Amino acid sequence: MPVPVTMRLCNNAILAALSILIPASALSLPPQQAASSQATQPAAQSGPLTVDHDPARTPDDNSAASAPLAKQGKGYILRTDVEEVSLNATVLEDNRLVPGLKKEDFQVLEDGVQQTLISFQHSDIPVSIALVVDNSGSMSRKRPSVNKSALDLIQASNPDDEAFVVNFSDEAFIDQEFTSDVNKLRDGLAHIESRGGTALYDAVAASADKLAADAKRPKQVIVLITDGEDNASQLDLEQTIRRVQALSGPVIYSIGLLFGDEMSRAEVRHARRALEMLSTETGGIAYFPKSIEQIDQIAAEVARDIRNQYTLGYHSTKPTTEPGFRRVQVTAEAQGHGKLTVRTRTGYFPVPRGTKKAAAPEQK
Repeated sequence: MPVPVTMRLCNNAILAALSILIPASALSLPPQQAASSQATQPAAQSGPLTVDHDPARTPDDNSAASAPLAKQGKGYILRTDVEEVSLNATVLEDNRLVPGLKKEDFQVLEDGVQQTLISFQHSDIPVSIALVVDNSGSMSRKRPSVNKSALDLIQASNPDDEAFVVNFSDEAFIDQEFTSDVNKLRDGLAHIESRGGTALYDAVAASADKLAADAKRPKQVIVLITDGEDNASQLDLEQTIRRVQALSGPVIYSIGLLFGDEMSRAEVRHARRALEMLSTETGGIAYFPKSIEQIDQIAAEVARDIRNQYTLGYHSTKPTTEPGFRRVQVTAEAQGHGKLTVRTRTGYFPVPRGTKKAAAPEQK
């Protein structure tokens, strides 16, 4: 029987609960607790919100079986629908973003076979963003600078972007629902109640679920800011990556505040590895500033990266019924440029047409 991991919606009080499902075999909860957690009771509410929300998409047995994440070497590979393969790609030359490329400058190979691009876009399209910020006790002195940088990132982005705020410690709370209003996002980030541990994986997975269910923009991003390693989640790293990827989930940009003497070297290595995997496996990048003063610069880099991605689409030359991992390689060459590096996801497993997909949960 599945057991929910919850993320609660807060506005000076708990307004609603979000849940994601993971296999009970991965948890140590007793059957009685697992069973009782299935019943979701209305939470205390304030303000105009009159209904509970459960944005977690719960894959049924069919979709879970057909769209898992497979381990490939040191990474994990997405299974997705190949009716159209969509890739968000960042192009760099000597670590500088490269704008102005054309469709014919790109080459996409799938298992070594060249693919024909059917769609190409490089406009600054609006994005749905989850601001997922560590609210554990160790972050209390860092939060003013972190909050300012997160707001600067939003203000440097497309004015039509939408974002929501998740603060997490040993639990994850939505302190501001989707909005384009910077003042509301500021209020959500200001809800600091530093306590407890760091349930980072649960917060990321639940945020991906919310994006899948409620986001209005097809391009989706998680900006994750933390100063430590996970020590309170029900999910582990592999389950979290699988959850995000099974939802054809968002690109994750991680900002790891791993400086200072609060952590041992082993803890820093473990935390860094986890953030790097969350980002690279989803097509994003992990940043590790050496001081609090560098956070604002990194937030500006993230905003530029999001706004300067290319979106490439193609139909696979292989039928959807042909199983197996499909390795995707994207390269770019353009006159007047040196060697170009393209950052995107590395491959996927196909899902045959007609496979039943998970439905977003109903509102109660």
